[in-house]
Amino acid sequence: MPTDPSDFVPRFCTTLNLNGEVQGRAIEVIEKAKERYLISGRSPKAIAAAAIYIASILEGLDRSQNEISAVTGITEVTIRNRYKELCKKLGIKL
Repeated sequence: MPTDPSDFVPRFCTTLNLNGEVQGRAIEVIEKAKERYLISGRSPKAIAAAAIYIASILEGLDRSQNEISAVTGITEVTIRNRYKELCKKLGIKL
């Protein structure tokens, strides 16, 4: 079975000192992406990283792409590409 991006969210959020609201919002973003088949063929860690980036901004607890990259092992470029893609296709305004 492929790994679900939601599986990475709790660990990454804990390491980034992000609260439960950010974690919940990131999982919501991932669930919406799954409903629209946006995660197929994408790295689960990259989707989780992008969702955390989006959720942290929405909750006012911004973490930089650099900080998230250091914790997740996903490059800043990949995080940026995935977050832009998710925002555009899910209609999220940051």
